[in-house]
Amino acid sequence: MTLFDINNIAYEIIGYQISYVELIGTLFGLISVYLATKTNILTWATGIINELFLFILFFQVQLYADMFLQVFFFVVTLYGWYNWKQMPKENDITKTELKTKIWLLSAIVVGTTIVGFLISNIHMYLPQYFKTEASYPYADSFVMVLSIVATILLAQKKIEAWYLWIAVDIVCVFLFYKKGITFLALEYFVFLGLATYGFLNWKKQLNNG
Repeated sequence: MTLFDINNIAYEIIGYQISYVELIGTLFGLISVYLATKTNILTWATGIINELFLFILFFQVQLYADMFLQVFFFVVTLYGWYNWKQMPKENDITKTELKTKIWLLSAIVVGTTIVGFLISNIHMYLPQYFKTEASYPYADSFVMVLSIVATILLAQKKIEAWYLWIAVDIVCVFLFYKKGITFLALEYFVFLGLATYGFLNWKKQLNNG
């Protein structure tokens, strides 16, 4: 049994067994989001560790859209890290234009529909890799698409990123609870609070100019 096996238990809390892969992924996710609320560039470094462990976790619990999402996160993490380094440190938070908001909303709806269909049938397309049918493919795909848009907006320091993260966190709390990864569900409940705080903090910085 390896560190990455979900059956390798770190400890048990109130009857719930927490694997090392879930524990490490969760802790670095919390650190990364907290640093993002503070516009601290280390959010991207800690995010990489979070993405690695969640990729492995989601594969083992058949949340394939979330698994693929971690690959995208890794790429955007590198972009965000680079982009934040190029930005001035003070008061560089901006709003998204209305035309862009409409385009992004359309992309979320279409993207969720297409990805949901593909993920729901991935066990038939690639049976050698995905032997089990995906769980909650459309909810999982909604999280995936919304997270992609939110991460891009975060990398550009657009305040609307936090609206999307709040929506992602609400869905994930219920999704992960239903899948039995309760510790991760609790993490996303904390993320919900952090995303709300992040929005308020960024809004304050934006208003202060």
